[in-house]
Amino acid sequence: MKKLLFISLSLLAFLGTQAQKLDNGLLWKISGNGLSKPSYIYGTVHITCDATLDKNILAAFDATNQLYLELDMDDPNMQTEMMAGVMMKNGTTMKSLATPEDYALVNKFLQDNVGMSADLIGSFMPSMVSALLYPKMLDCPVQSYEQALMEVAKKQNEEIYGLETIAEQLNAFGAIPYKEQMDELVKSAKDNLASDKKEMTELLAIYNKKDLNVLLDFMNKSDNKLMSQHSDVMLVNRNKNWIPKIEAVAKQNPTFFGVGAAHLAGDDGVIKLLRKKGYKVEAVK
Repeated sequence: MKKLLFISLSLLAFLGTQAQKLDNGLLWKISGNGLSKPSYIYGTVHITCDATLDKNILAAFDATNQLYLELDMDDPNMQTEMMAGVMMKNGTTMKSLATPEDYALVNKFLQDNVGMSADLIGSFMPSMVSALLYPKMLDCPVQSYEQALMEVAKKQNEEIYGLETIAEQLNAFGAIPYKEQMDELVKSAKDNLASDKKEMTELLAIYNKKDLNVLLDFMNKSDNKLMSQHSDVMLVNRNKNWIPKIEAVAKQNPTFFGVGAAHLAGDDGVIKLLRKKGYKVEAVK
């Protein structure tokens, strides 16, 4: 459940605003502005059918000394902190956020797809419950770029860190009205994930073309309101919070950063924010 909840935290953060186009690319080199050695940042997609790392990514790993993901997924306390943070506040439950008919539909939907009743996990934020459904959206065994990056880091005896804490990331989700989260879960139940599967297939096709601009435009037009209408809390604010940490870390040690790809593009994306700080950020071809 820990990995699935992380997928939700990260995948639902695939939000953005349209901006001046960036070069196609998922791996970017950060240099200049006083850095003694370059660091690299890679835009991931958090679930996929093939998370093979190409030679440029492996070369960037060889040129850096540590790995930073959105979260420190190697933290032994991660699951405990996550389970404590996914609960809705003030005694809110999923049952209180839906009509009896919709709640019954969601209950059967969850039993059929994840083997758990809505009553069992009814105090979880609905967006976190949706995390349990992500593997159902792919017609293949699910792989993770984050897991692949961690495996390389461990082979090279490199430390793994996070740009934010579980609490910080969950607070972003908690800022989205619970009713909106529940409405999206009800919508998924009503069409038995048909729309979600279609969007996931399209998203992965765009991602594989390495076009961040098209990816952001696609997410802005998503039928999922959690993706299209909350970029301020889910993307922009987090990007701005990450920049001082990325700067400090890169100045101390050449680092490989891995974050959701939609965090990279846009006027408030990590690439442009770093450029505004005086860094040279260029796509690795």
